[in-house]
Amino acid sequence: MKARWASILLVATMGALGGCNDKQAASTGDSAKVETANDEAKVQEALKAGVEAVVYGLPLVIMDVTKDKTTNVAKPEGFAAPVNQFVNVRAFPDASFKDVVRANVDTLYSSAFLDLSAEPIVLSVPDTHGRYYLMPMLDAWTNVFASPGKRTTGTKAGHFVITGPGWTGKLPKGLTEYKSPTNMAWIIGRTQTNGPQDYPAVHKIQDGFKVTPLSAFGKPYTPPEGKVDPSFDMKTPPIEQVQKMSAEVFFNRMATLLKSNPPPASEAPLLEKLKAIGVVPGEKFELSKLEPAVAKGLEQSVSVAFEKLLAASKETGAPVNGWRVPPMILGNYGSDYGARAVVALIGLGANLPQDAVYPSAFVDGDGKALNGANKYVIHFDKGATPPVNAFWSVTMYNPESFFVANPLNRYAISSWMPLKKNKDGSLDLYVQHDSPGKDKEVNWLPASDKDFNMTLRMYWPTEKAPSIIDGSWKPPAVKLAQ
Repeated sequence: MKARWASILLVATMGALGGCNDKQAASTGDSAKVETANDEAKVQEALKAGVEAVVYGLPLVIMDVTKDKTTNVAKPEGFAAPVNQFVNVRAFPDASFKDVVRANVDTLYSSAFLDLSAEPIVLSVPDTHGRYYLMPMLDAWTNVFASPGKRTTGTKAGHFVITGPGWTGKLPKGLTEYKSPTNMAWIIGRTQTNGPQDYPAVHKIQDGFKVTPLSAFGKPYTPPEGKVDPSFDMKTPPIEQVQKMSAEVFFNRMATLLKSNPPPASEAPLLEKLKAIGVVPGEKFELSKLEPAVAKGLEQSVSVAFEKLLAASKETGAPVNGWRVPPMILGNYGSDYGARAVVALIGLGANLPQDAVYPSAFVDGDGKALNGANKYVIHFDKGATPPVNAFWSVTMYNPESFFVANPLNRYAISSWMPLKKNKDGSLDLYVQHDSPGKDKEVNWLPASDKDFNMTLRMYWPTEKAPSIIDGSWKPPAVKLAQ
C-alpha cells in the first residue's frame, strides 16, 4: 500500500503544536504579522495532528458505528442481529443489491458482534463434513486475533470460547480459548457455497453456528430479544455516518472507545500524543477548551483525513500484470495505521492473507481501462490456475462496485464450476458483454457494455511456491481476445 501512506501515519510530531520562530518574524517589526503567522502555524500543526489522530482511530470508530447499526434489531434479520447473536445470510445478492460494495457470490455469511465485557462467549460450530468455512474474529481495531475454520481447526464440530482482555476465570474442559484484545469483537463467518443449488446444504451448517454466554453453555438457552434504538440512523451506511461527523463528535466517540477498547500497551506513547490535542480515554473531548487556533485546525481534520484516505484507496496494492495485489498485512496491521484505516474504509472485515487474497483488475495487461466494447481472455497455462487449498473465483463489477446484470444471472466464474479446458490442459476465461458462443459459454464471465472491473478471490492460498502470498505466483494479465 504505496509507501505505507507515510504522509498520513501517526508520527512523533503529533503533539508539536508550537508556533513559528517569533524572533525571525519579529525582525520585520510587525507584531500583528507575528501573531498571524503564529496562529496559522498552530492551525496547520493542529490539522496535521488531527488528521493523523483520525487515521489512527478510524477503524475503531467505524467498527463501533457498524456494530450499532447491525445490532439495532429485536431479532436476527437481513445482515443484522442483536449483540451476542448470529445472523445467517441465506442467499447470494443479485444485480439489484446495492447495500454493500464488492459483494461475493462464493460464500454465505454468518455474522455476530460480541460484547465480552460481562463474560466470555462460546462459539459452537457443527461438523461441516469437509466443506470449507472460516470464522475470523476481529477485535475493535479490525485486527484478526483468531480464525477457526478448515484451514486452522479442521471441519469437525467444536467449541471455542472468546474471552475479553480482563477475564481471568477458569474454563470448562473441551473448550479452546481465544482471547480478544478488546471487549468489542466481530465474528464474520463465511461458508463455501457452490451456487444456489447448494443453499439447502449450507443452511443446515449455518443452523449449527451458535454463540452462547459462558454461563449458559451446556444449558437450555434462548437468546434475549434485542433492544432497538428508534433514533439511530438505520439507512445511512456506517462509513457515511462517520464521514459526516464533526471533529468534536468523532473525537468524543474515539475517546469513549479508547477507554472500553484500549490499544495494545506498546502504543501507550501514542495515547500521550492524542492527549496533546485533547483526546483522552474516557474523558469528554471539547473543542471550546482548546486554544482557538488549535480548535480551528482540528475542526477540519475529519474531512481532510477522509480525503487523503480515499485518494490512497485508489492506489491500494502493488500492480501486477494489471491487477492490484493487496499487501500481505491485512488483518494484522501492526503499526501500519494508514493501511489499517484504508482497509476499514473500503473493505471492513478483511481476512488474513492465509485465509483469502483478493487482487482486483481495473485495466488490461497494457494498462488500458477494461470496457465492454472489447472482448478479453484470462488465460491460465496448464497447472497454473490460482494455487489454493480451497477454491478461487473471478467476479465482475461495474464502476460503482456492484454486480452487472446479464442473461445468465452469472456474476462470477468459480473453480467449482464445470469449466472447459483446452486440449493442452490450459484454461481460458472469456470476459465480454455478448456470449462467446454456446460451446464457450461455460467459461463466460458476462461483462458490462461499459467500463468494468474484476476481483480474483483466492481462498486459502498455498503458502509454498507457487504462492500469491510470497509473490511467486502472479495473476495473468487480462488480454484482448485475438
